[in-house]
Amino acid sequence: MLRQDSNDDTEDVSLFDADEEVSTRSKKSKIRHPVASFFHLFFRVSAIVVYLLCELISSSFIACMVSIILLLSCDFWAVKNVTGRLMVGLRWWNQVDDDGRSHWVFEARKASAQGKKVSSEAESRIFWLGLVTCPIIWVIFAFSALFSFKVKWLAVVTMGVVLQGANLYGYIKCKVGRRTNLTSMATSYLGRQFLRQTVVKDDQTES
Repeated sequence: MLRQDSNDDTEDVSLFDADEEVSTRSKKSKIRHPVASFFHLFFRVSAIVVYLLCELISSSFIACMVSIILLLSCDFWAVKNVTGRLMVGLRWWNQVDDDGRSHWVFEARKASAQGKKVSSEAESRIFWLGLVTCPIIWVIFAFSALFSFKVKWLAVVTMGVVLQGANLYGYIKCKVGRRTNLTSMATSYLGRQFLRQTVVKDDQTES
């Protein structure tokens, strides 16, 4: 045991702060659900690869189309029902009430009592990177097929845009909040920017 003189201008500090910081960083960067992280990217990346190499893989358009649609369908189900819930603690679905009206339901998992995050930063990056990047790629494919007059591929790329775009929209709504309207957010933002520019111009005119 160390003895400290009362006249010294020293203070007690924790000797384990560095270890705690290292352990916290390792937990944040650790992938807690490696299988879910793998399949979150596997189906959507495989669909893109098959689309790009379909003419080399098979000469049958029907076989390529069915393969891509199956991969997109598996990706839609996996991301909507499994990977979003495990990797970022978000979930969305559509339900029909007794009156026959369709309702979109968005849920976000609550943080623990200790204030810990429900997901690691590494998993969150993987999830949102795959969720945002792949729909953009399918939009590029759609314009490419349209301008190159590949009409037969428009149905395939449209399916990719719709399925992956639906997951992207659903999880953005979960992230932002189920009661928040994205259109109203954009409108209010543009309104604030316009008001700010107007005030700046008035100040410059008065000066």
